[in-house]
Amino acid sequence: MNRLDVTEKIISTKVSKGIKWEDVAKKVGLSKEWTTAACLGQMTLDEKQAKVVGKIFGLDAEEQKWLQVVPYKGSLPTPVPTDPLIYRWYEIVSVYGTPFGAFFVWSGRWESNPRYLLGKQESYH
Repeated sequence: MNRLDVTEKIISTKVSKGIKWEDVAKKVGLSKEWTTAACLGQMTLDEKQAKVVGKIFGLDAEEQKWLQVVPYKGSLPTPVPTDPLIYRWYEIVSVYGTPFGAFFVWSGRWESNPRYLLGKQESYH
């Protein structure tokens, strides 16, 4: 058993029972975005949250523990996404990621910039 097995079980149960992410999120007490990401293996749940998800999706104790393991983020099944929507996001980041980084970080407008942390917020241009 591994995290992917648990994710596949969650998806299968969701589809077969017509479960909605919004309903799961309400029971867990988190946003639907965070809850969905956690159920799909991209976020970690605490023990209490994992038990709630376990009850909804029929997960045993071992499967619930996998929901509490820190995930390997960005764990897509292929290096380049094949899902059309995810591929578009991948393309946007691939094309515009460096320019956005240049604008936010190198322009002195990003909090992680050492110049910002030192109180030197003037622009580089």
